Formats: sequence, structure tokens, C-alpha cells
Amino acid sequence: MTSVADLLHVSRFIQSYDAAAIQKGIKLSFGDDFHEYISITRSTPTKGPTYPNFRPDRSPIRPGEGFWMVGVDKNNEVAVLQAVRLYDLSCSNFAEHLESLKAFYADPTKHAHPEDACTCAAPSAKKMSGRVAYHGDAWVREDFRGSGMPRIMTGIAFGVSFAMWAPDFMCALVAHWSIDKGVVLQYGYTHQERAGAILRLVEEKIVDDDWVIWLTGEELRSRVVRPEKADLMLAS
Repeated sequence: MTSVADLLHVSRFIQSYDAAAIQKGIKLSFGDDFHEYISITRSTPTKGPTYPNFRPDRSPIRPGEGFWMVGVDKNNEVAVLQAVRLYDLSCSNFAEHLESLKAFYADPTKHAHPEDACTCAAPSAKKMSGRVAYHGDAWVREDFRGSGMPRIMTGIAFGVSFAMWAPDFMCALVAHWSIDKGVVLQYGYTHQERAGAILRLVEEKIVDDDWVIWLTGEELRSRVVRPEKADLMLAS
């Protein structure tokens, strides 16, 4: 359970990242209606399709179990997006959740194509159980890339996720190129492992070979409840 003192630190942590976004000309807002989120993403030029994890027609997210963030520029045009949801894996683990396709579809028997498949060979994913916060659909418009926005967005995702859920793990799936190019270093995740999701979703036209990156719940807490860590990350 998140203490009152922790919540004060979380508030300061999130505020520091929000202030950094404002300095870069981005105004952030949040929501939990994923029908609205999909409406925003589909009308955003150059933003690729949102994976079914965050689409209510394939994987509904109950109130209190997910949130999204949108950032707009001075012209009120969308410049950054991301979403986070909570998986209850108290009787499972992240690897099993991926391989069963339940990470993508609430009912794989109804929505999955017969040739859909996911393999997770990352050993650590089999140890991620309990309350697992999944961070995805991160997108930054081209003219804001290289400006530090991924670090800001991830920092806010960390803070809000900890305040809402204090999860046992927080994780994401990322393309190998983002590790090679150093993009993942900006996110602030402590661990990374290959073969997180070798994925094929036929009707979605998705073919991935992603790494899994993650923090333990204690690592997330130590990162969020110490405001000076936010200052160090933003300054680095």
C-alpha cells in the first residue's frame, strides 16, 4: 500500500517531469477512457496502429486498471502518446500471459487468428507475476524526437503507475533497434532481456521480435519516492 509520505514524493516526482515537458513546449493530459484514446491515436498522422492490448474492442480495460497520456504542442496538435495497463497475474506470469495471447485479447478464442502466436523465451518474464504494469504504445512525433521526451514520458508513467497500483513489476516490450540506438537507455528501466515476445498477429499485420525491459516493484518505488532521482535523470 502506498503511504501518505510516498504520495507526497510521487506528486513531486510527477510534477518535475510535467515541468520538463512544459519547458519543451508540450502540455500533457491524461485519461482512462480507451475508446477516446483510440479515437485520438487513429486521427494522429504518422502514428502507427495501436496494438490490441490497449484497444477496447479486443482487450477492454476496466476503470482503475489503465490510463493513457497525450501531449500537445503550442498549436494543440498531438506530439506524444503512451498508455499503461495493469495485468493481474497472481495465478500466472508475464511469459504465460503473452504466450496464451491473453495479453493482447481478452478472449483469444474469439479474436485471435488461428495462425496467431507468441513465444516468450526471456527467463525473467516467467518470474514476473502478481500485479504487473505494462507500459506501451509510446509514440513521439518526429520533430520532438531527440529532445528527451521518452525520458519524460516514462518518468510520468512510473509515477502514475506507482501511485495507482504500486505494482510488483513494471515492464514494456521494445524493438531491438531501440536498444541498439540507445533509445531504451532514456527510459530508465533497470533490466532488459532478449526474446521477450516473438509475436505474430495475422489480422493486425504484426510481426515482432521484441526485448522485454522491466523494473521490480521495489526498484520502481525507490525511483519514484526520491525526488532527487527525477532531477538527476532529467539533467543527465
